[in-house]
Amino acid sequence: MLVLLLLLSCVVGCAKPLVRRMETTAYCGCGECCGWHRGSGKYLKLDFWNRYLSTGRNKGKPYPGLTARGTVPGEPYPGLFSMDSLYRPWVIPFRIVFFPWLLLPKDGTIAADTEYYKFGTRMHVPGYGWGVIEDRGSAIKGADRLDLFMTSHSKALRWGRRKVNVRIEKK
Repeated sequence: MLVLLLLLSCVVGCAKPLVRRMETTAYCGCGECCGWHRGSGKYLKLDFWNRYLSTGRNKGKPYPGLTARGTVPGEPYPGLFSMDSLYRPWVIPFRIVFFPWLLLPKDGTIAADTEYYKFGTRMHVPGYGWGVIEDRGSAIKGADRLDLFMTSHSKALRWGRRKVNVRIEKK
């Protein structure tokens, strides 16, 4: 009887994840990708450590570097229990001793059209990893477009524009 109840609850509660073919691009936190520039004309551009928005309705205001959800963007990290640990087992002791904060997996930042996907929606993009919708972009329109955060501009350019099958986790 108990086995039957467990099987029934799994059939009812374990829905298949939604897989959708999407066009993905990548962005980083640089001025070229995020529309900001260093310095301000007010100070003859001598305050080069400050960043100001160069486009949009908030042009000239300080650029905070946060996502639309108010979080710091990041790239995904698989953690200790991942395929990377199987491919390179010799780095496990170094990770445990010198980088213990990297033992836990971390989701990356994804920008999407929030009319179709709410903030907090978790997705798996092949070649990128797990990510969470935390941002939106002016060029990201429609249900089949995603923008993936990368830590460097060269990584974003290498990613380019790809069509991949994205797995979407329902809440």
